[in-house]
Amino acid sequence: MDIWKKMYLKAKEEYHPEEISPFISAHHVVCAVLSESGNIYTGFCIEGASGVMNLCAERVAALNMYIQEGTTVIKKLIAFRSEPPKVNGGMPCGACREFLMQLSYENRNMEILTDYETRKVVLLKDLLPNWWGDKRYQ
Repeated sequence: MDIWKKMYLKAKEEYHPEEISPFISAHHVVCAVLSESGNIYTGFCIEGASGVMNLCAERVAALNMYIQEGTTVIKKLIAFRSEPPKVNGGMPCGACREFLMQLSYENRNMEILTDYETRKVVLLKDLLPNWWGDKRYQ
């Protein structure tokens, strides 16, 4: 079994959309990240009536990795709803792209799976060309 399938199956365990309260829903987008040490961490989205409280699955997975392993470098990421990403699917939102880039400069080389069938990936740095924070890292 290849790493993308392992990550997909692990994230899929988190997929079970639910209403936590009349204001908050969760588990309708899921994510798995592969740390530089080879461990897989998952996350799920949680959204409330007030947008400032929302957390995307990608950020939750990255935070789980940091909490459990103390690392900030992500090698691979897969995110999806009920099905694996297809043809340019599974792209992190702008806030997640920014967070992942700020978490570690090495994350610019993170592979983001955009098509499960073909295993097509895009690098985070290609989603954020001319990123404003490059000079700060240097």
